[in-house]
Amino acid sequence: MGRAYQNRKVSMAKTSDAKARVYSKYAREIYVTGKSGGTDPEGNLALRGLIERAKKDQVPTHVIDKAIEKARGGGGEDFAVARYEGFGPGGCMIIVDCLTDNANRTIGDVRACFTKTKCKLGTPGSVSHLFDHSAILVFSSDDEEAVLDALMMADVDVTDLEHEDGKISVFVPNTEHYKARQALQDAFGDIDFEVDEVQFLPQTTAELSADDELVLEKLLDMLNYLDDVQNVYCNAAS
Repeated sequence: MGRAYQNRKVSMAKTSDAKARVYSKYAREIYVTGKSGGTDPEGNLALRGLIERAKKDQVPTHVIDKAIEKARGGGGEDFAVARYEGFGPGGCMIIVDCLTDNANRTIGDVRACFTKTKCKLGTPGSVSHLFDHSAILVFSSDDEEAVLDALMMADVDVTDLEHEDGKISVFVPNTEHYKARQALQDAFGDIDFEVDEVQFLPQTTAELSADDELVLEKLLDMLNYLDDVQNVYCNAAS
């Protein structure tokens, strides 16, 4: 599968303005996760993993705490998950994951990004079947056999495991994310995961021309600027 997956999820934190947007996106996701599954990280594994990831991305503690407190209040916005799929320059494929409180506004905003860059928004399922919805766990270890044994003992469906430069990368179906995470922590203690998240990994990659790369960069910048957009995935070769 290759470790290039780390480049496939589009990075957003390039400027101070972009960092503020990243904080906002984390706050929204923490709020939604806490509201739906409970605000105690010990009982809500999704929330715990999200908080740990936010801290790794240097999201300020007060932003995290405010989002949790907001979720604990019970009221507030009613966000829904929305996923849009489309085709970028050079025939590359794009998935846009959103959290929205107004689906009509969000799809209009996303469509405008595609239209302004002369790209095409597709129908649901038009490209996602060519991506693997996978959980990825990366951590420092040299004992590949012990890691695989721990996962197999916990009946985790491992789709791939890589060992490179003193780090092990575990790939499992997105539905097995927390099961795999717990199995590894039970076997090896409090692991400091370098990567701990769910991504869409493309089954194939598209080579783009220099001109197409510029168009793609513009499209991705426009999408990431939208408040409702949480993550963007693309199969363009990095």
